[in-house]
Amino acid sequence: MARLASCVCGALRATCVGEPRKVSLCHCLACQRRTGSTYGVAAFFDRQNVQVDGQRTSYSRQSDGGLPVTFHFCPLCGSTVYWEPQRLPDLIAVGLGSFADPDFPAPTQAVYDEHRHPWVNIVI
Repeated sequence: MARLASCVCGALRATCVGEPRKVSLCHCLACQRRTGSTYGVAAFFDRQNVQVDGQRTSYSRQSDGGLPVTFHFCPLCGSTVYWEPQRLPDLIAVGLGSFADPDFPAPTQAVYDEHRHPWVNIVI
């Protein structure tokens, strides 16, 4: 099975083959700022199962663990489509919303619960 993730304008795409290794919901402040929402959700795929097409701009920041995370987004519409956490070099994280698929597998873990907004009632 192959799934297509893309930015809003469709210029940056990631084709992901197979099932994600994990789907993670993150309440950290950096994800809140990156998404403009109260959390971010990432589907982690084996690197060899992800094909990226289209122009992209990148931004790197230090993770809480001290290793960089590089985010890739569309230079036209600004949507973040995928990112590469150096602490997981064999995986690529793809923003779950980039699939625009309500049947996508739900998150199996949540992290940074201490930053969860109290009105967000997500049970994992």
